[in-house]
Amino acid sequence: MCASLVVLILWLLSILFQRGVYPADDFHMVKKYGQTVLVTQDLALENYLEKILAQMNKWLLTGSVTQIVLAIISKDSRTTMERWVFDINVVQQPAIDAPAPAKPESEIQAEIRNILKQIVSTVTFLPVIDEPTVFNILAYTSESADIPANEWVDTDPLAIEAGKSQQVKLRSFSTDVHRIEAMVAYRYEG
Repeated sequence: MCASLVVLILWLLSILFQRGVYPADDFHMVKKYGQTVLVTQDLALENYLEKILAQMNKWLLTGSVTQIVLAIISKDSRTTMERWVFDINVVQQPAIDAPAPAKPESEIQAEIRNILKQIVSTVTFLPVIDEPTVFNILAYTSESADIPANEWVDTDPLAIEAGKSQQVKLRSFSTDVHRIEAMVAYRYEG
């Protein structure tokens, strides 16, 4: 599995937990990738994410995916409450014949920890969501991407209306292959 995908999985699960999309009882902590992370105990969620993320892994390996969005939506009104955006850029290798030195695992794990801490800290400034929510994962791909028929469809971008949102840029993450820039836009009606 692509390292960037592992990071995206950790972020998605952390967001779903922190923002209360699923009850806390649906998650448990385990030691993985050199740190304590959340994993789901909800079989339906696990199966759903496994199917989606298997395709994303293929797109990440071919450089076909440019952005992943996790939209948190009001279950009743279908209004987008938050839009977590992960811009994915392929890191260009230097033109020299020698391969670039691999990024140390410890540096990658430190970046993962920093972003997970930042996701946890968003609870302090994001508006409290006090209504039932659902989520949707959107994948933005290049035109040349191989998109399986009947599995992915064009959809609404689930954007928050201009003038009703605030944005916060999160830390970036990079491997030898990808650089991921993250941000969250949230509904704000002040």
